[in-house]
Amino acid sequence: MKKLTLLLCLISASFSYAQDSISVLFIGNSYVYVNDLPTVFSNLTNSLGDIATVDSKASGGFTFQNQLNDPATHTKIHARPWDFVVLQGQSQEPSFPTSQVNSSTLPPAVALADSVYANNYCSQAMYFMTWGRQVGDPQWDSINTFDKMNGRLRDAYVRISDSAQGCVAPVGVAWKYVRDNFPTINLYQADGSHPSVEGTYLAACTFYASSFRKPSTGATYTAGLDATTALKLQTAADLAVLDSLTTWHLRPKEEIAIADFHVIQNGTSLQVVNDSWRATDYSWDFGDLSTSSFVNGTHNYSNPGTYSVQLIASNECGSDTLVIIVQIEASGLSELSQEQLLVKQLGEGRYELQAKNQAFTSDIQLVGIDGRSLKLDVTFVNEHRVEIDLSKYPNGTYFLQFSCDNQLYSQKIVR
Repeated sequence: MKKLTLLLCLISASFSYAQDSISVLFIGNSYVYVNDLPTVFSNLTNSLGDIATVDSKASGGFTFQNQLNDPATHTKIHARPWDFVVLQGQSQEPSFPTSQVNSSTLPPAVALADSVYANNYCSQAMYFMTWGRQVGDPQWDSINTFDKMNGRLRDAYVRISDSAQGCVAPVGVAWKYVRDNFPTINLYQADGSHPSVEGTYLAACTFYASSFRKPSTGATYTAGLDATTALKLQTAADLAVLDSLTTWHLRPKEEIAIADFHVIQNGTSLQVVNDSWRATDYSWDFGDLSTSSFVNGTHNYSNPGTYSVQLIASNECGSDTLVIIVQIEASGLSELSQEQLLVKQLGEGRYELQAKNQAFTSDIQLVGIDGRSLKLDVTFVNEHRVEIDLSKYPNGTYFLQFSCDNQLYSQKIVR
């Protein structure tokens, strides 16, 4: 118990406890209405000093497709601008073969999220990751134990969330933690599927930690459970959620736009591919005084160097920023070999360049690592030999751009 108490103190010290107020709509089936999960969640929230306005639309055995086809589901979604709309499928459907999930489960699950966003773009579709049955499901070898079924449910709900750009309440992960670490706590009713009071309380704690992003430990409401059992369930929920906020895409409302992109480089040309979530507007800064508002595009750099490429992805709820550092190499500019060009250090930041078989022109430019053109002091000793002075610049990497016999070249100088 000392170890558990220390762990809870460490978790609690990492989070603030300002009062928050949210609205949550639960859309699901008997896993929602058995033991009245929304009310348990609301009471738990109130006991922690926060406020949750809740409602539910729970129909026994309903799949995502059933919910999508039911006008009552959409009436509930459009009743108000919810902060979270919890979406739960039939208890087995996400664990079925991937091809079946792709054709029958994923499309309606995503379509329900689209309905949530259409009502209020700042709402978050939160998928209710349910749990494996007590002894698994015997109809298929891949789910015939709790661990197998629970693992497939976990992976499916994460994949559904990724496709719908939603978030996940990882109840199934907390469920496994309790089974592995507190095996005397029975989370199931006699049917080995539906939750006991302990199971519903664990789900409520997981929804609290997921929606508020802070610990459920310390809640005085225990749904009639003894304090020791309640504390163990709170701990399991907190560990499942708070150590993995990014895995479950749990973010405050002001940050539901997620800036994300990757780049494809070709010499001085940079293609940016936008992978952002839930954003409607984009602001690019390529680090060379060039900006853009396109979704995807290509930018050409005038000079080689190291640049900070920044994307601000935003929507009506807020914004997020991502910066990627890119190294742009010269394209179309050759570098003379050591046999063709000798670079000699003269000391104190001065260098001598000797071109053995080619003649320098009078146009020699200096470019910094950030791509900016810099003033360069050059002394032409003769057509094959020049001296440059970098003594006024700090140590670092620089590029010389010059021509020899009408051919453009680039030479890296490390001061």
